Amino acid sequence: MNELYVLAIDCGTQSLRAIIFNKEGNAVGTEKVEFEPYYSVNPGWAEQDSEVYWNSVCTACRNLEKKFPEAWAKVGGIVVTTMRDTAVNVDKEGKVLRPVILWLDQRKAHCSKPLPLHDRIMFKVAGKQKAAELARARSKANWIKENQPEIWDKTYKYIQLSGFFILKLTGKIIDSSACQIGHIPIDYKNRSWPKSNGSFRWELFGVEREKLTELVEPGSIIGGVTREASEATGLKAGLPVIAGASDKGCETLGVGCINPERANISFGTTATVQITSKRYFEPLRFMPAYMAAIPGHFNPEVQIYRGYWMISWFKKYFAVEEEIEARKKGLSVESVLNEKLKSVPPGCDGLILQPYWSAGLDTPDARGTIIGFRDLHTRIHIYRSIIEGINFALMEGLEKIEKKSGKKVNNIMVSGGGSQSDIICQITSDMFNRPVHRIQTYETSGLGAAIIGFVGLGVYKTYEEAIKKMVHYKDTFMPDKGNAQIYKKLYEKVYKRIYPSIGNVYREINKVMK
Repeated sequence: MNELYVLAIDCGTQSLRAIIFNKEGNAVGTEKVEFEPYYSVNPGWAEQDSEVYWNSVCTACRNLEKKFPEAWAKVGGIVVTTMRDTAVNVDKEGKVLRPVILWLDQRKAHCSKPLPLHDRIMFKVAGKQKAAELARARSKANWIKENQPEIWDKTYKYIQLSGFFILKLTGKIIDSSACQIGHIPIDYKNRSWPKSNGSFRWELFGVEREKLTELVEPGSIIGGVTREASEATGLKAGLPVIAGASDKGCETLGVGCINPERANISFGTTATVQITSKRYFEPLRFMPAYMAAIPGHFNPEVQIYRGYWMISWFKKYFAVEEEIEARKKGLSVESVLNEKLKSVPPGCDGLILQPYWSAGLDTPDARGTIIGFRDLHTRIHIYRSIIEGINFALMEGLEKIEKKSGKKVNNIMVSGGGSQSDIICQITSDMFNRPVHRIQTYETSGLGAAIIGFVGLGVYKTYEEAIKKMVHYKDTFMPDKGNAQIYKKLYEKVYKRIYPSIGNVYREINKVMK
């Protein structure tokens, strides 16, 4: 058999990467297209023209073909992975009806009509009434139905961004079950749309059954590249398009987390801790375990919604000095800031941050908090407290996952932008008091998509075999026992007590500021 390569198309919030991988897990051709993350017609909105995404695919593919012609000729299949909770309205002809609303859009639907009585009682008994109301208000389908009913009436299918790419590539409205993560009525446990008309998901998220796409499992060959898509991208007509998984799901697969004893920490715009489990369980009640990239498996996850977005927030308001220094040295602002992390001791001299910049499922009233200020604290103390605060929250999430899984996580794998920093990896190892592993490539989501592709094409028979051949651990960071003890005391005696101590204060702030 001639050697086959897999093309992974990975679309994030700020850029799209098209990466050609060989069967050893090495990238033999990479092209990145950057774009403005979104535009805002109103404060808090985040929308993008769907053609920005598709044109980026076309540009990336055409550039790959020019720069890496030999590798391009060996591409035997395509797998798409995208950001989650980003849906597209299309009509019967496949035409996009309105700009895409991104996952970080903050608009809310009014939802004046109450949920059915039995659903209200269920959520109230579970203590999740506020969380359910928040999830319902955050459903962009509900907002469109309220504010643009003519768009909703014309909507033939309401598909995830991954499904939009598949439609453009194959002409088919089909998507992977493992890409259906968001404010949509998916039954995560059964990896399908709810079979019962009485499911609370229909009323909560507001999408009618007939507007939902057909689902297949990851690794399934959906169809071939159409002639029209071939002309736009340079891909061979008929080239297999293989069902993938969400970006986080692909990251977890790409770093080799295929059992509950390994966890993937993703230092992305939304920071997450996630494992892979054959058994479905919810880390928090009504917080589903998402469908994993491996069929029949799940990714229990806890997320810190604003996560490493807080680094962007810090840079914007506090890092002018580092921006000037970075420009002079030809470095990134992050690299300059991360080097300065070493000047601040573990625990930031008592400065503790709780990163609840956005309300969570079990903390609907929460706000961000920084406590412990003294006159010795500097901007870099604040910066390090952000890194540590995100990790404290992820430690709390991992505790919940371990409790529900009954398994101890022994090793941490890292992905996302923060994983490129040695000092952040070392801080993470110290805080979790576990080895932290980093693989051969930063493009972990793309690698996970490629693993799916090679299994789907039959190059590897199992995901275990593919991971053994394609995932290579390059760096390992071991915890410093002294630092680990400091973090353990701060976590147990301080961090875990913050929200219970001031939760009522958050509620009062929210009442006053309504």
